[in-house]
Amino acid sequence: MAAGQRDTDEGVDVLDSFRQFFALERDVLVLSLSMLAFSLAFQMTSRYLPEYMRILGASAGVIGLYGSVGNLISAVYPYPGGAVSDRLGSRVALTAFGVLATVGLGVWYLASVVDTVAVGPLALPAWTFVFVGLFLAQAWKSFGLGATFAVVKQSVPPDRLAMGFASTEVFRRLGFLFGPLVAAGLLAATATFVGGFRTVLLVAIAFGAAATVAQHVLYDASEDTLGKSFEGVGQVVTDLREMPATLRPLLVADTLVRFANGMVYVFFVIIVTDFLSVGFTGFGFDLRPDAFFGVLLGVEMVVAVLSMAPVSKLAEYAGLKPAVALGFSVYALFPLLLVFAPANQWVLLLLFAYSGLRFAGLPAHKALIVGPARADAGGRVTGSYYLVRNTLVIPSAALGGWLYGADWTVNVGGFALRAGPQLAFAVATAVGVVGVAYFVVFGREFEPYE
Repeated sequence: MAAGQRDTDEGVDVLDSFRQFFALERDVLVLSLSMLAFSLAFQMTSRYLPEYMRILGASAGVIGLYGSVGNLISAVYPYPGGAVSDRLGSRVALTAFGVLATVGLGVWYLASVVDTVAVGPLALPAWTFVFVGLFLAQAWKSFGLGATFAVVKQSVPPDRLAMGFASTEVFRRLGFLFGPLVAAGLLAATATFVGGFRTVLLVAIAFGAAATVAQHVLYDASEDTLGKSFEGVGQVVTDLREMPATLRPLLVADTLVRFANGMVYVFFVIIVTDFLSVGFTGFGFDLRPDAFFGVLLGVEMVVAVLSMAPVSKLAEYAGLKPAVALGFSVYALFPLLLVFAPANQWVLLLLFAYSGLRFAGLPAHKALIVGPARADAGGRVTGSYYLVRNTLVIPSAALGGWLYGADWTVNVGGFALRAGPQLAFAVATAVGVVGVAYFVVFGREFEPYE
């Protein structure tokens, strides 16, 4: 029996409506739990890696390069990962990607154990391990993107794709919520940052190993559909040309919105801790701005988790397009609202709660991407989409950083236009608004929701 269907002879299951509401078919549940574990592992570590690198001797320029390499990996990995998934099946692909990601976490741990690494006549600093580990640690997250989409597509009926993705996305975002909090607790229990971060990495490795074993054992591969093998760069071009027409306006709008967000995303923490310099006082707590930023991220994720399922349920009646437009609009407007916000703790709490709504449209967004794809091409369609989008977004952080850190003024009609945080964030919002407007005008609905 295909996942997502019920045999009427089996009788009435009083919990069926609950299961269907959250789309927790077995394979989707296994995938969701794996997403939670890997999300915890990655969020426990990635939030602190820039500080880890700084203590290991990396300069600000090197840390910035680390961010750019991460963007590059996000752009390049999904397509070959999707092709591997379509060829070998989701179970084998996800197991392999899980092993690579867990090994990557281990490489990050080694960075704090060694001083230098000799490669021929060169003595490489310890922080180079962070770069090596990054290529491995993002395997499940980026290589496995197409496989995770394919699992949901083959496990959930077409008219319930948004709810299927809501299930996996909620679990993943729980990792975004609890990962940094777990890391903070482990760090607080140790005397030094490096010592505490080693413990964080060991716990993350345990999460990754457990998720890899669990998904390999529990995932039912009988429903996997296998497509053709990868045939080289020509196949990439063919897949891009054959991308469903529904996706083209979505891809243009999504790229603009993500480019806008990428321009300023890395500066959100600096706006809170330095530009606005807002901490939190109340309820017996007196938090520095850096600690308060962690609370703000927690508030953002709480709203994200609570809003995904109801918005996805509404999408089954109102269509996917309004839900996606909601998420895009929050992405676009948040930078401007943040940089011009008053230095008030309650205002920032409200703003980050509002920012959490940008995730509410993600399940519908994913359903709109993979819904029109053929059953044996879901991985490649997803990979093609993210290959284009993430490649075009790569330079966004460099542009945002140039506007943020530059020191120049241009007089335009008697108005002095100064480079700096406010200009960078304002330009980002302008780009994002163009993307939202384009989607509202040209965006198309996925057929089962029309």
